[in-house]
Amino acid sequence: MYAGQQPVIVLKEGTHRERGRGAQGSNIMAARAVADAVRSTLGPKGMDKMLVDSMGDVIITNDGVTILKEIDIAHPAAKMIVEVAKTQDNECGDGTTTAVIFAGELLKEAEALVEQNVHPTMICEGYRIAAEKAVDVLTGIADDITPNDEKRLRLIAETAMTGKSAGSQKKLLAEIAVKACSLVSEKDADGKYSVDIDNIKIEKKQGGSISDSHLIDGIIIDKERVHTGMPKFVENAKILLVDSAVEVKKTEVDAKIQITDPAQLQAFLDEEERMLKKYVEQIKATGANVVMCQKGVDDLAQHYLAKAGIYTVRRVKKSDMEKLAKATGANVVSKLSEAAPEDLGAAGRIEEKKIADDEMTFVTGCPNAKAVSILIRGGTEHVIDEIERALHDALGVVSVAIEDGKMTTGGGSAAMEIALALRDYAPTVGGREQMAIESFANAVEVVPRALSENAGLDAIDILIKLRKAHREGKKNAGVNVMSGEVEDMKALNVLEPLRVGTQAIKSATEVATMILRIDDVIASKGLSKGEGMPGGAPGMGGMGDMM
Repeated sequence: MYAGQQPVIVLKEGTHRERGRGAQGSNIMAARAVADAVRSTLGPKGMDKMLVDSMGDVIITNDGVTILKEIDIAHPAAKMIVEVAKTQDNECGDGTTTAVIFAGELLKEAEALVEQNVHPTMICEGYRIAAEKAVDVLTGIADDITPNDEKRLRLIAETAMTGKSAGSQKKLLAEIAVKACSLVSEKDADGKYSVDIDNIKIEKKQGGSISDSHLIDGIIIDKERVHTGMPKFVENAKILLVDSAVEVKKTEVDAKIQITDPAQLQAFLDEEERMLKKYVEQIKATGANVVMCQKGVDDLAQHYLAKAGIYTVRRVKKSDMEKLAKATGANVVSKLSEAAPEDLGAAGRIEEKKIADDEMTFVTGCPNAKAVSILIRGGTEHVIDEIERALHDALGVVSVAIEDGKMTTGGGSAAMEIALALRDYAPTVGGREQMAIESFANAVEVVPRALSENAGLDAIDILIKLRKAHREGKKNAGVNVMSGEVEDMKALNVLEPLRVGTQAIKSATEVATMILRIDDVIASKGLSKGEGMPGGAPGMGGMGDMM
């Protein structure tokens, strides 16, 4: 009917469209390239990456989520893989590299099935069934752990930091992480524990060595007292937290004050002074000997506060004010006129100390502190940043272990147990989903395989030994990358929280099935084909473009 007529153009000029196998292939290749970028960082013998941003700033790390956040990725499928790492980091604090390489391996296995004409929907259904079974298997082999079991919590923290720059001081840092999580943990009415690691403040100062890092049972404020006439330290501190300025208020609208007589000017200044004096009298009336102010403190008010011997800090960050309230039990006051003695918080000692080149205020000796601080020291800025990332992982795994009360063994042992169970389970499902479940089992084995490859071992030999050990009922058998042998991970104290494994399985499966279901990619003008990764080598260089 329309023969010989001009075709109808629906999309804008310059829009590129790719569909069918081509679209699936390009998405899978992009996602796998991201996974390959972090694969070499997995395990105790994983290597680090040096990342240089557009400003020339350098980051040296082997933390999966940090690497992926710093790389400027434009391909939409690759961005979805980065989201897996971010979710894993938010939920568990560790296991980001595992989740990403597992998602990449699921897509690699799916690609082989698509080549055999297995429909993507069938693969997605098989993966969903396999993921549910994998979580059940993992939960079944998990051991209980209590918040009081400090020894095993320390081992979990050490496992999370193994292979990072912090590895040399992992015992000290693990102890700090466990103590910090124990101090901020809270028990609800049902007897369940919750640990909010936002209540743990990490302060970094260059200088000294990693071994100088320590936990403070209170809060460090990166500010000095506002006046040199104030005491340098206060014992038995009664702390007033103020989130308004201790200054004469300016008018809300533009206003002019016309003065025709010098006496009027003096009267104006005297009134200002009287108001500031009144503010200080209100502070003294509460019985406070320390004031933490979120906003400014007038010079004259500083003078009166110093005369009264009240230690004062100004322009304290809002987040620090919240932590101070949690640590000292104080209420944050908005109006000085309404401040009362019951709003004050308590601390054993408040002191100004010089750390590196900066004066800092230490609030310590807080009774029942539900917020604490960790001071990290290190030789260079890059070392301190990497220590902070390692400590973040350690705090994350300890907090989820306390919350869930479950842990599994690492070193690829849990992954091997899942793979074995899925291979036995697949024939009972039948249909084409059976092939997808077997592919899921193959993908799970990427963890011991990557651990072996990064340690320079023969991955095939290790996998064969692992399968044999697990068939014999040794459910804790994993890869000891130091000796190159298959050994009992429980005996070697390689432990991790259950949630790290379950979250990695769930999020990797979800993103893999979502990418698999895409059969049409429509890219707007301004993204040229050929520059993007699908057309070129599957490296990170092609991520500057989408298609």
